[in-house]
Amino acid sequence: MNRFEGKAIIVTGAASGFGTAIAEKFATEGASVMAADIDMAGAQAVADRLPGAMACQVDVADEDQNFAMVQATLDAFGRIDVLCANAGVPHRGNYMVKVTTEEFDRMWAVNVRSIFLGAKACWPHMDEGSSIISTASIGGKRPRPGMTPYNASKAAAIMLTRGMAAEMAPRIRVNCVCPVSSPTNFDLQAMGTQNLSPEMEASVISGIPMGRRATPEDVANAYVFLASKEASFLTGVCLDVDGGRSIQ
Repeated sequence: MNRFEGKAIIVTGAASGFGTAIAEKFATEGASVMAADIDMAGAQAVADRLPGAMACQVDVADEDQNFAMVQATLDAFGRIDVLCANAGVPHRGNYMVKVTTEEFDRMWAVNVRSIFLGAKACWPHMDEGSSIISTASIGGKRPRPGMTPYNASKAAAIMLTRGMAAEMAPRIRVNCVCPVSSPTNFDLQAMGTQNLSPEMEASVISGIPMGRRATPEDVANAYVFLASKEASFLTGVCLDVDGGRSIQ
């Protein structure tokens, strides 16, 4: 049975990485998906592969563009059941004092402001049982040197999740996922490389008890669970998809 038949899902950052996997997973569960990304060509390519999906271009840090994304979804599907506020950007791994103010401001706009704006635009159109889910990071709970501004932005995403959950209950559930490092272009940008050397890979994995990094599918599975009826009593949850990194 398709758990999301007749449901409409917005996925931001859908053109790559976690976002693509999230869009694909919801589509396999019967949902109508709006693939949203600042990279319109990438979003359209994802939508073209999914039955009944649509694409729109959005800078998630811009308020007007968030409202336009919501209107495009309503025009296409007539409803919004789940907002997957997945879009995010890293800074290249470095000590905080070497991160530029421009990098800091853009990262917080995309990683934090976007969740606020997406929720603000969506919530009037969401019925009881709807969900808002965002992508935080295990670094927002267990920071390590070299990613301090990024980790702080994800800690803010976690607090937004908890606060919105308290404000929007019982009509709308609000949760987030906290992934560990994953083999995506996002992580490569943060590490400042196009490919991980075996030594770098081993170093990352050494801190993960399960012995591997998270896959985009791991994150997508967590999203679908949190949006499902099986999670109907879960709100304010920040689900660690980290293979045990947070217990190291």
